[in-house]
Amino acid sequence: MKVAIVHDFLTQLGGAEKVLEVLSEMFPEAPIYTIAYNEKKTGSVFGKKDIRTSSVQKMPFGVTKYKWYLNYMPTAIESFDLSEYDLVISNCSAFAKGVIINPNATHICYLLAPTRYLWNETHYYLKTAGIPWPVDKLVPFSLTRLRNWDYLAAKRPDYIISISQEIQKRTEKYYHRDSEVIYPFVNGANFKISEKTEDYYLIAGRMVPYKRNDIVVEAFNKLDLSLKVVGDGYGLSDLKKLAKSEKIEFLGRVPDSDLKKYLSSCKAFIFPSDEDFGIVPLEAMASGRPVVAYKKGGALETIKDGTTGVFFDEQSPESLIKCIEKFRPEKYNPYDIREHAMSFDRSVFKRRFKSFVDKHISTNN
Repeated sequence: MKVAIVHDFLTQLGGAEKVLEVLSEMFPEAPIYTIAYNEKKTGSVFGKKDIRTSSVQKMPFGVTKYKWYLNYMPTAIESFDLSEYDLVISNCSAFAKGVIINPNATHICYLLAPTRYLWNETHYYLKTAGIPWPVDKLVPFSLTRLRNWDYLAAKRPDYIISISQEIQKRTEKYYHRDSEVIYPFVNGANFKISEKTEDYYLIAGRMVPYKRNDIVVEAFNKLDLSLKVVGDGYGLSDLKKLAKSEKIEFLGRVPDSDLKKYLSSCKAFIFPSDEDFGIVPLEAMASGRPVVAYKKGGALETIKDGTTGVFFDEQSPESLIKCIEKFRPEKYNPYDIREHAMSFDRSVFKRRFKSFVDKHISTNN
């Protein structure tokens, strides 16, 4: 059986790329098709893999400014010739599900989310994307056209796997497709419980507006508590401008070894985002640390209130402040927290994904 893997953009290392890495481990001979590939941003993780890119890769600034070519993305993804493959696996939050395959082949889409800026976050995207005038006046027309393509593209996979019940609901709502849930994972073996907890809270990941890390910074401007901020992104400069307290420390992107230390030693990891799932909170829990999370989205499926973390009700600094003022980290048992996180271990993901593939390949044959 010849297998190909399709990934939207291989230009950073985030949760989607962690999934891609494991899929590539499961199907080591499968080439990876992606619209654009930035080896500098992904380090050596995929350096030895067979990466095949679209024509966007060779366009002016195609690697670093690939979003300029948004209107061209459907053409780019449809240009891949996948006719020789028996199984195509798309790891998708935008365009990868739209590939065209051999009619006798099977296409399984691991859906990270229905395209956020086309469906549930269109207006927020337009407000925060920093699109210059007068281009910003034309973007809504482009999004309408892309929305139509995206809906039709979602009909192409034979099967859809959603990453959470939240995404399963959105898949049915926006695409009118049924899907099965297979949760992403934490690599539990990489995280350990620290013997000592230090006096700081932590946020980590991509610093982009929709993650709503601004809520945390504003809250810690008023709280007399230490906050460490790990990660980078185009929203980082705005967060630095927003920070007024000397106890807020920006560490930028750090090596994985340092991130593991910060996760295992913090009082708690703060998760203010309405996420589709959320892998970093699982990494914090695998390190034995509780999570303070916004009560919405994928966090509701991974965090046990009062056992592995606590929720705040509104996506606002005031709601977070009230939650942290009542939060008592000493009441949480690190070993209970880690045990819960291990139910999302990557070995569980690999077993369930393989079982899904075996079942549906045999059904098609």
